[in-house]
Amino acid sequence: MGSGPFTDAATAAGTATDADAGPTPAVVSVILVVVILGFAFEPGVVVPRPAAVPMVLLQLATSLPSTRRLRGAWTLAAQILLTPWSGLPGFLGASVLLVVERPVRWALFTVVVLAAGLLAAGDGSVHSVLNGIGNALAHGLIIYALTRLTDLYTELRATRGALAGARVAAERERAGRDLDAALGAALAEITRLAGQGTRAARELVTVARAASENVRAAPPAQSADGTDVPSGALAPRLVWPIVVATHVEYLIVGLAFLLGAGVPGGRVFGYAAVLGAVVGLQAFHSLPRPPGVRPPYVAWTLGVQLTLALGMLAVPDGPYPQLVGFAAASVLIVLPGRLAWPAAGALTAVAAGVMLLRPDGPGAHGTVLLLLDIVVIASVFYGLALLTGLVHQVREARGALAALAVARERRRIARDVHDLLGYGLSAIALKGELAVRDPDRERADRHLADAAALADRALADLRAIPREGLEISLAEEVASAREVLAAAGVAVQLRGEADVEGMAEALFATVLREAVTNVLRHAAGARRCEVDLGPGLLRVADDGRVVPLLSRGKGGRSGTGGNGLRNLCERASALGGVLEAGPAPHGRGYVLTVRLESAPASVTG
Repeated sequence: MGSGPFTDAATAAGTATDADAGPTPAVVSVILVVVILGFAFEPGVVVPRPAAVPMVLLQLATSLPSTRRLRGAWTLAAQILLTPWSGLPGFLGASVLLVVERPVRWALFTVVVLAAGLLAAGDGSVHSVLNGIGNALAHGLIIYALTRLTDLYTELRATRGALAGARVAAERERAGRDLDAALGAALAEITRLAGQGTRAARELVTVARAASENVRAAPPAQSADGTDVPSGALAPRLVWPIVVATHVEYLIVGLAFLLGAGVPGGRVFGYAAVLGAVVGLQAFHSLPRPPGVRPPYVAWTLGVQLTLALGMLAVPDGPYPQLVGFAAASVLIVLPGRLAWPAAGALTAVAAGVMLLRPDGPGAHGTVLLLLDIVVIASVFYGLALLTGLVHQVREARGALAALAVARERRRIARDVHDLLGYGLSAIALKGELAVRDPDRERADRHLADAAALADRALADLRAIPREGLEISLAEEVASAREVLAAAGVAVQLRGEADVEGMAEALFATVLREAVTNVLRHAAGARRCEVDLGPGLLRVADDGRVVPLLSRGKGGRSGTGGNGLRNLCERASALGGVLEAGPAPHGRGYVLTVRLESAPASVTG
């Protein structure tokens, strides 16, 4: 039975890093639910309208990944009917962006936002119109952004193994082209020279030796230029424009409120400057950044923002506590979790205490409404920043998984080329040398015919390696070892048999190939080679003069030896086995032994 050794690099890489990629999609969806529920409360209203309940349920069905299949024309039509009575036009705007195809969606979204201003113009004031437009704009854009981020996070997390598989497939194609160009041409040339008879035998040997040296050289180090892992955008393109738009909306509505509140001219400019600074610093803190990277000068920017936001609670013209919501969002974004939540809670409690204690405060009912505003504002901007960071994190995890899979596949291909083709090329060179030395023309032609057959086999092996690994049989390798070593004047003594299959058989066959190759290349004057097989055991010993390659290696530790034995150590270690290599105890020859600790039948492909 043959088996491809170590064939699925993408699966191996996936297993190694499958526990990556942050919280589950269900946990991420909680952020979206909290924001939608917070937006369901209209400004100045504690209990939502009755029509707001089905509006919220439809929005959840439209936005959540688990119910995304329900998203469609019927949910949009139902929200259109409910909008005038629910007081939630922003929900309709978000659904328009999520359901309607481009480019009509943005035109319809604009219509919804403007209609929201008309619905809010109850008292005819500019502030009411701007507040209605602003809330619809902000709610629609934020729900749309959070929904798309949640969808993207779910998709990226679910398909992180697919990217690794695609990268491995591309790497196999590239490796196949490169190997065919480098070694395929040499093997084809060997076949051509073998057909020209003994006059080309010396050239055949030269080509085979050169190809063998190329195969057995250390694989080239891969550059760390980042080409394997495209960093991608730090966040989807929609995030930054939406962050800017929502901050500008809050700024405009706040300025309209100040202008309509009858604040004396001198102070209104000061309040407007504070409002602009707090909102601007919040936008700065919300910029998309890799997870764990804090904004520059954050100690100063956060300190200034907190000072200004808390200072607005004590101004003589009445508190403006919504700014505390921006400061709380910044605290959640930039501070570690163990500090962020207590700090945000403390800010909210301070705002509540000031509003309740001030003689001109809003009272208990008004304080509840304003606290709800603070919580919603903090949740919105923290949710945007958190989901943006999570999308970046899972993109990085997918890229790292793909890079690991590609690196393992490169290593697997280089190892298989070294271990499995080196033998064939050494045997070809041997046959060529025999043809050069043999005075009998008929025997020389047979040696060249054998070299051509070996070249054809090596070419087939070469083209199989980049695909799914080479099928290799222990029985075939034993027969080939007998023939090749006999041609080199080395008698082979085989004792016992190994009851192995699958990957264990592939390991034993590969070790035998490497051992025969070392006899041909390094065991000067060898006349005898012993091959002992047993349950979970392969031992190959020769009596040639030792050319040190590896002092002694166990498991994955390969000492200071060459690539071949280092590769075999890695293969044995991967199956829980032990490889030992070194001079024979009696002082002449070399011994290569591999033992599998587990039961042979359990080590299968």
